Amino acid sequence: MGRGPSIENRKNAEDARRGKIFTKLIREITVAARTGADPAGNPRLRAAMDKALVANMPKDTMERAIRRGSGADGADDMQELRYEGYGPGGIALIIDAMTDNPTRTVAEVRHALTKHGGNLGTSGSVAFQFKRIGELVFATTAAGSEDRILEVAIDAGADDVVAGDGHSEVLCAPEQFEAVKAALQAAGFAPLRADIVMRPENRTGVSGEAAETLRDLLDWLDALDDVQEVYHNAALAE
Repeated sequence: MGRGPSIENRKNAEDARRGKIFTKLIREITVAARTGADPAGNPRLRAAMDKALVANMPKDTMERAIRRGSGADGADDMQELRYEGYGPGGIALIIDAMTDNPTRTVAEVRHALTKHGGNLGTSGSVAFQFKRIGELVFATTAAGSEDRILEVAIDAGADDVVAGDGHSEVLCAPEQFEAVKAALQAAGFAPLRADIVMRPENRTGVSGEAAETLRDLLDWLDALDDVQEVYHNAALAE
């Protein structure tokens, strides 16, 4: 009897987490579909659908998001916004959001930053510290997998492969992302994570209380429905 509520609470928490992930993915698919409802000719939509498949999103949910984004189910009023700012310890932050209410979103983002000792900056205040790049992460537990990933990735047009701690991180220009991903998948490697991201040129060490406050801030931002992605230049221990 005593185990029931605990199991139920865990299930409710998992359902809430899954719902939040689905909300972000649906928005991503909807916005991506604006430039074309066919994933074969729309790399951004294809990438968003791939992420939704990994999250086990039902096919009909994806299709509804595509129809809404393409205008088949009425107008879509989502806007893409990017905020730049600073967190504790002067850590640079880029916060990407999708929202139907920019006034609400900027207020929530500003509140999160202020509460954690940070502040919202102007456009361009930190973006120069980041580079837009394709990033694919693979597990390399099998013998020889590191060498094989390096070989396939470079042949497919990747710029660099960083290996260590049982993982290989493949980096490429955004224009090469689809080709590199397809080549590695064809070679039998399924990415743990694959996306076009804003990667910091250099990372800043942060520890102690500042590190804990930064983690709290990142969790807070991630919990906001309108926030899609948060990038930072902190070197945080796992």
